[in-house]
Amino acid sequence: MLDITLLGTGGMLPLKNRWLTSCIIICEGRSILIDCGEGTQIALKNTKCRMKPIDLICITHFHADHLSGLPGFLLSMGNEGRTEPVTIAGPKGLEDIVRSLCVIAPNLPFEICFMEFCALKEFQWAKLRIIPFRAEHSVECLGYTFLLPRSGKFDPVLARKNNVPVSLWSRLQKGETVTEGGRSYTPDMVMGKSRKGLKVTYCTDSRPTKNIADHAKDSDLFICEGLYYDPGKLARAKKTGHMLYSEAAELARSAQVKRLWLTHYSPAVEFPEEGLSAAREIFPDTECGFDGKNILLHFEN
Repeated sequence: MLDITLLGTGGMLPLKNRWLTSCIIICEGRSILIDCGEGTQIALKNTKCRMKPIDLICITHFHADHLSGLPGFLLSMGNEGRTEPVTIAGPKGLEDIVRSLCVIAPNLPFEICFMEFCALKEFQWAKLRIIPFRAEHSVECLGYTFLLPRSGKFDPVLARKNNVPVSLWSRLQKGETVTEGGRSYTPDMVMGKSRKGLKVTYCTDSRPTKNIADHAKDSDLFICEGLYYDPGKLARAKKTGHMLYSEAAELARSAQVKRLWLTHYSPAVEFPEEGLSAAREIFPDTECGFDGKNILLHFEN
């Protein structure tokens, strides 16, 4: 299961009813924060989520509305009793940027580790595979895909065929490799083929690209920016490296995702739902994100 909450859905600057864009993903008690603009720690306080379990922060790019909340957020984590290391991941140059920001947050009670993506490679976090990918913005910018795999069902016929002792079945089902009597037994000797897992793709601050659609392919949830819904804003969106609702919906349709959540609205977009019907003409399963919007994604039966 994946528990996903939008903490904020605003772009550029926070509004009285809309915090800056950020998101939290919870998987088996461990939490990942995506972006941390000004006020993110306050936005989180308005949800059921907690700071202390956050051990990974993924930064998309180095614009203030996605990054400037880090010092306050890290201080709040420390004040809530966090002592275990926190990893911050993002584009090349991340460590220098964060350490400069954290001059005003000295003596944190936990270590900060950094992962900079010079070459884009997937990595493992808890049970999640995380794949950073390039977006197309005015500065280097990343999107992220989160994959939660699902093992196959236990197959007693296969276990007997492979002469696996019954006493080892339970341990192999849990993913252990066991050596007994001079022979090694592996989980694939008792488990059927892997089943469909869960996939979430997150991308803000970008023009629409084939690369985004490729990484979002078949996602259960695609969270994508929609800075404007007015077609008259297209020229401005192109100039600043953003996209319209319609362009996000086109990406969702191309990627054949299950559902699209729009986020990162311009401060000029007072009522995001006003543009929703046009986006749904392109991709019917489009929803407007809002601060605190939450979903629990479960494996298919």
